[in-house]
Amino acid sequence: MQETRLVFRSLMTLRHWRSISRCIPVSQSADLQTNPVEKLTIPPPSNIEPVISPKIDKLATEISQLNLIEVSELSDLLKRRLNLPDAPVMPMGGFMGSPVSNEEEEAAPKAVKSSFTVKLMKFDEKQKVALIKEVKNLLEGFNLVQAKKFVESAPTIVKSDISKDEADKLKEAMEKVGGTIEID
Repeated sequence: MQETRLVFRSLMTLRHWRSISRCIPVSQSADLQTNPVEKLTIPPPSNIEPVISPKIDKLATEISQLNLIEVSELSDLLKRRLNLPDAPVMPMGGFMGSPVSNEEEEAAPKAVKSSFTVKLMKFDEKQKVALIKEVKNLLEGFNLVQAKKFVESAPTIVKSDISKDEADKLKEAMEKVGGTIEID
């Protein structure tokens, strides 16, 4: 009984092997019949310029010889033929809001600024010590060495995102001891 199993297994594996071995030459011969000489395309090295077709090269040469008006007309024609939407033009400074007419500006209420930044622009050298002591007292977590480095690194931001009242108090206190303060 066991010998029968072994024979049966060997026949099954032989049958599988034959079916696999038959498939390989068939698929290879089918490929060779449709494309007898199949060449692999190897990408060019990155330091060598890729080969450009003469048709594309001719188009690029002709487009580069157009003046700005002709380029604009070509762009409009291509947009119409290819049904491309107009791309929004981004200004150099970044995102800009839509232009608002004067009437809309007057109708819209003016935004009230609620957060201010206090900057130490410069200081009087004669009152430097007093300013350092004042910075140490006004700003939390500063020791004398940190306050000295802070004052000497002027112009620098003293506090940001504070209310108008607090900004005015800081300005008044620091101007008393020789600091020139600017509030934004």
